[in-house]
Amino acid sequence: MPLVTTTEMFKKAYDGGYAVGAFNVNNMEIVQGITEAAGELKSPVILQVSKGARAYANHTYLVKLVEAAVLENPEIPIALHLDHGDSFELCKSCIDGGFTSVMIDMSSKPFEENIAITKQVVEYAHAHGVVVEAELGTLEGVEDEVVVEAGQASYTRPEEVEEFVSRTGCDSLAIAIGTSHGAYKFRPEQCTRNEKGILVPPPLRFDVLEEVAKRLPGFPIVLHGSSSVPQEFVKMVNGYGGNMPDAVGIPEEQLRKAASMAVCKINIDSDIRLAMTGVIRKYFAEHPEAFDPRAYLKPARQAVKDMVAHKIVDVLGSDGRI
Repeated sequence: MPLVTTTEMFKKAYDGGYAVGAFNVNNMEIVQGITEAAGELKSPVILQVSKGARAYANHTYLVKLVEAAVLENPEIPIALHLDHGDSFELCKSCIDGGFTSVMIDMSSKPFEENIAITKQVVEYAHAHGVVVEAELGTLEGVEDEVVVEAGQASYTRPEEVEEFVSRTGCDSLAIAIGTSHGAYKFRPEQCTRNEKGILVPPPLRFDVLEEVAKRLPGFPIVLHGSSSVPQEFVKMVNGYGGNMPDAVGIPEEQLRKAASMAVCKINIDSDIRLAMTGVIRKYFAEHPEAFDPRAYLKPARQAVKDMVAHKIVDVLGSDGRI
């Protein structure tokens, strides 16, 4: 099948009590690892591209890599999504360039400005058969060019969501309930430590999610900043020359709970980066003579595939849902 929008996959996810994984892509190996896992597990999948990824890999290369993945996996629904579009012009460029879904992120702007720019993107996107994700509430942390300083994050205000969705016409809504961008999602003082000394983050605000779902029945909700930062890969990175103290993410059981509710799309990026980096560091440590990129990118690609397969089955619940 050709690239699809997220409309049908979100409807099925909402009704089925699972979420679709939105995985950030930056190169061929990441695209291959994600879609091979999704293909084998018969899972819908969203491949999302950030502004930084477009700057790194070039829009055309990324689109063609995704189109190749579609040809290699004809049975699974694949959407191509712009992650954190920061202007109408960027969204328009992606819409005109073959994306089937875009996010316009004006969450840092005043409410009325967020509405005005989001509505502008929605009108253009819908006229071209493309769907739009918007955001209310601000997530702390760093992701590519998205930087929100500590203390500047804000939870979504449920009392605003109905007006926002009705006035903008957006197709899905990213909300802030305590997730955070990057591999350092929480400061140590925000956490407790378990018996092994590992940081335990504060729980997600499911009360906010429940209230949003009550006010927007049947409407697809999105969670950004939802990597879990698996400690085995943090340990691997650090054990082979890295320096990532106190990296911590969102517990997977909390994400699974969110997926069983109104959350239809869960964004995952840092976990893929960690898996790739840990495996590559280990490979170089064990094979100091290596210089062929294929030699170390092959296990890195497998690490991506294994990570995505785990997320599909154990976190998202989207396996066998095509």
